[in-house]
Amino acid sequence: MSTTRPYPPGDLGPESGGAGASAAVPAAAAPAGQIRRLRLAGTRGAVARARDFARQALHDWGWLPAANADQRAAAEDVLLVVSELVTNACLHAEGPEELRLRCASKVLRLEVSDLGAGSPAPRSPHRPGRPGGHGMFIVQRLCLDWGVVRNADGAGKTVWAELAAPS
Repeated sequence: MSTTRPYPPGDLGPESGGAGASAAVPAAAAPAGQIRRLRLAGTRGAVARARDFARQALHDWGWLPAANADQRAAAEDVLLVVSELVTNACLHAEGPEELRLRCASKVLRLEVSDLGAGSPAPRSPHRPGRPGGHGMFIVQRLCLDWGVVRNADGAGKTVWAELAAPS
């Protein structure tokens, strides 16, 4: 697991102005600083719903439709990581509670909150030929950084991942 950042979800660190950002701003505004939230507790089809929600946010923020192959790959990576994080919460953590997308100028942060006790980690050693067990390995490979922060009240956690914004 990579937890190189000393600050919790919601605090993008000193470069972004910290956790001062609040609810999503209108789509016409610049995407930096926007936060989108999707409540997933008790939702059927949570993975598909989360992907659709993320796809719409990427469209609103101008990442889609992609102007070139690099931008298309960046958007596809975001959708894949959303799928993997939400799937992991569905399979191993009693289901996801909420998906948050935070768009900064150079980084997109994905956060999936759940009530599970475990902490995700890539399987080691990774065995590419075996079915299943690749989700966190994919997250680790595609993301700039990722980690887990336990909820202060002890019930659950937030798994976060950061991807580079397309150039």
